[in-house]
Amino acid sequence: MASKKTTLLLHILFFLSLLSEILICKANTTNSTDADLNQGWGCIEGERKALLEFKHGLIDPSGQLSSWFGVDCCEWTRVDCNNKTRNVVKVDLRNGWLGGEIRIQIPDFLGSFERLRYLDLSFAAFGGMIPPHLGNLSHLRYLDLHGGGHYNSPAVGVYNLNWISGLSSLKYLDLGKVNLSKATTNWMQVVNILPSLLELHLSNCELNDFPHYSDPNMFVNLTSLQVIDLSGNNFNTNLPSWLFNISTLRDLYLISTAIRGPIPHVKLQSLRNLVTLDLSYNEIASEGTIELVNGLSICCNNSLEELHVGYNGLSGELPDSLGNFNNLRSLDLKYNNFDGPFPIAIQHLTNLESLDLSRNSLSGPIPMGIRNMLGIKRLDLSFNLMNGTIPQSIGQLREVTALFLDGNSWEGVVSEIHFNNLTKLEFLSLHLLPKKQPFRFHVRLEWIPPFSLKYIDISNCNVSPMFPSWLRTQKRLEDITLKNVGISDTIPEWLWKLDIVSLDLSKNQLYGKLPNSLYFSSTAFLVDLRFNLLVGRLPLRFNVVWLFLGNNLFSGPIPLNIGDSSQLVVLDVSSNLLNGSIPSSISKLKYLVVIDLSNNHLSGNIPTNIWNDLNRLIALDLSKNKLSGGISSWMFSGEIPKWIGERMPSLVQLRLRGNMLIRGIPMQLCHLSHLHILDLAINNLSGSIPQCLGNLNALTSVALLYWEIDEDTKLAEYSNDMDLVVKGQDMEFKSILPIVKLIDLSSNNLWGEIPQEITNLSTLGTLNLSRNQLIGKIPQKIGAMQGLETLDLSCNHLSGPIPMSMASITSLSHLNLSHNLLSGPIPTTNQFSTFNDPSIYETNLGLCGLPLSANCTPPNNQNHKNDQDDKQDDEDGRYMAWFFISMAMGFPVGFWAICGSLALNKSWRHAYFRFFDETRDRLLVFIIVNMARLKRKI
Repeated sequence: MASKKTTLLLHILFFLSLLSEILICKANTTNSTDADLNQGWGCIEGERKALLEFKHGLIDPSGQLSSWFGVDCCEWTRVDCNNKTRNVVKVDLRNGWLGGEIRIQIPDFLGSFERLRYLDLSFAAFGGMIPPHLGNLSHLRYLDLHGGGHYNSPAVGVYNLNWISGLSSLKYLDLGKVNLSKATTNWMQVVNILPSLLELHLSNCELNDFPHYSDPNMFVNLTSLQVIDLSGNNFNTNLPSWLFNISTLRDLYLISTAIRGPIPHVKLQSLRNLVTLDLSYNEIASEGTIELVNGLSICCNNSLEELHVGYNGLSGELPDSLGNFNNLRSLDLKYNNFDGPFPIAIQHLTNLESLDLSRNSLSGPIPMGIRNMLGIKRLDLSFNLMNGTIPQSIGQLREVTALFLDGNSWEGVVSEIHFNNLTKLEFLSLHLLPKKQPFRFHVRLEWIPPFSLKYIDISNCNVSPMFPSWLRTQKRLEDITLKNVGISDTIPEWLWKLDIVSLDLSKNQLYGKLPNSLYFSSTAFLVDLRFNLLVGRLPLRFNVVWLFLGNNLFSGPIPLNIGDSSQLVVLDVSSNLLNGSIPSSISKLKYLVVIDLSNNHLSGNIPTNIWNDLNRLIALDLSKNKLSGGISSWMFSGEIPKWIGERMPSLVQLRLRGNMLIRGIPMQLCHLSHLHILDLAINNLSGSIPQCLGNLNALTSVALLYWEIDEDTKLAEYSNDMDLVVKGQDMEFKSILPIVKLIDLSSNNLWGEIPQEITNLSTLGTLNLSRNQLIGKIPQKIGAMQGLETLDLSCNHLSGPIPMSMASITSLSHLNLSHNLLSGPIPTTNQFSTFNDPSIYETNLGLCGLPLSANCTPPNNQNHKNDQDDKQDDEDGRYMAWFFISMAMGFPVGFWAICGSLALNKSWRHAYFRFFDETRDRLLVFIIVNMARLKRKI
């Protein structure tokens, strides 16, 4: 019994002991947790609250910051903490549209994150000024505040750069697209005091100061710098010599910085670690270029991997020292003036992956040794002066994915042998110059290529009269150009099932009909089927942005539902057999920029309000149709629509040639400040030429080879071919159409004088006012039109002399003044000395001088007679002058002599009026008596 009590007591004591231990552990755990929470083991409480406050001020449409809640900010996405101190050490918000339209600024409190080592706010659309408090981040190693990231990104700038000096640990700095033009501190002085800096990115910062220092020792703190990117600034100076003394430099980017040559003559041994050198889009002179390449080939022949000096206007032959860059992977020399043969030295660059020699003047054939460049992936020799045959050895380039041989004068044949080993080929371009030498692309119809193309362009050579069926095997094909290659066949149905982005089959002999629907799985950017023999109706449905169906044999009306193709930007159905009226649904094409319906059989009136919403339209061509009654007389009051100048502010080309339009030229057209082609010829227009045509701004300034639709859109050229009457004949314009400047009002019924204001159009190239009813003189200031190449004023009623100022128009090459009433001598200087055809002056009987037979020097007796006639005319003129003077003086004298005396003398006045009264009475009695006698006789 005692033992049982003892055992029970022991159990009770053991249980109590165990219970106390559990309570103690629980208490310790609770205290530990409380302590941890108090010490911020989730993360530093102040930093957590700051980040949450920051989040509340942002927009986050993609939910990138959706994890930013709770007590532990170290677990949030885009945030990292130190494992021991739990301080935030990294904030990465790059590529997030967080600032948005509300223009959120970079917050000041980020400067209080004392342990922060990594801060990336690049491409996050923040705006405003960068807070100088960031200079407190002494532990920061990586800072990226690159602006932009969206087309409407807000501007970012700084007032000074002094705060950067506090970032003593910084290794990476990117302030790209941050406006530094207002900074009071020189950027180089600040960078110079960052001893640990490895990478410096200041692209597109509106810098214009690239300091030159004679003492290279001044830059001892740059000895660790590895990457410099100053692209997109406007330094407008030559390269400073200190740049070549940074021995640690690995990558140097100075793209589009207005750097001028020559390159300084410096020793390049310090650049022994250079890997990338990009000087593209500058103005470097040829002087020193060869020395630079030679110097680099010695000091960094084993390190340089990328050399890009395109768009610099460099010239001369490529140096053999290019072959010394053993590890070169990319060589870009495009858009220069290098000449001579393909450099043999380049063939030894076995590690080369990309070679771009396009847009130079290289000549001769492709060497057989090109097969040694086994690593090449992209080869571009386009638009040079190369010729000869394309060697079969090019087929040994097994790694090539892009092969561009455009714009040369190749001969011979390209066959399957050239492609048998090109299994990785994706881009193939053989867009040759118009046929000068015979060249054939000859493969079997049943050929199955080893490659899978995405892009093919074969133009201006002989492919086959049959449509190449081997293209059917190219399932990834998106861009097809087979232009002017002699295909005389129908378009196969399988072609329309491809996921096409661009299709150009123009200038062949394709025949047959198109399917009712040109509807691709995704919207096609371009379909060009011009200059073929296609027939039938236009497709009813299509999802194409640029649609060219001109110069075919399409017939019938324009589809009534054409407005359903709302994505259309360019529509060209010119030179077909289309009839009927213009459908009103065109007004739904709100993105339409160009519409060309010319040279068809369209008739009737243009529907009401068809152009109301087409405010992006830049080219309207309805010429050579049968539009009558004006343009809808009930809508435009029988005139060319006045609101064209009010609702189409972007219009650059207006062609209504060859219709039956009536009435006058509306002055509202003068509001079209971008208009550079105005063709209203061969109509029934009447009235005078508006004086305000002299205000067309586009005809007073130099033009560009593209059209600006708005600040975000540039239209390079909407049509490769357009016929205009220039220099008295139809001429075809292609790529230079945007710089053609023309006013053609010929063959109408315009009357009145040529307005003097038209001489303000200093860059107008063609002015044709022929076959009208114009009178008066040629404007005296016509010499101010220095851009004129063609002037046709024939078949009018112009009189007076040819202005001597016209001789100063040195660009004038075509002139026609025939069938007028001009008189006086023909100018003999400058261009007039080359106008030897007398027909350009015919029926102007008063003109004299070469090339006419009429002599401007009269005989002596005629001179004497003329002198006498002039003297008599002078005397007659004096007599007439005195006659009018006497008449002017006699009227007031006679008036006041009679009326004044009557007003002053009362008795004279009464007698005067009594006399008139009596005379009136006697006259009435006489008339009455005689009338009575006449009645009795009758």
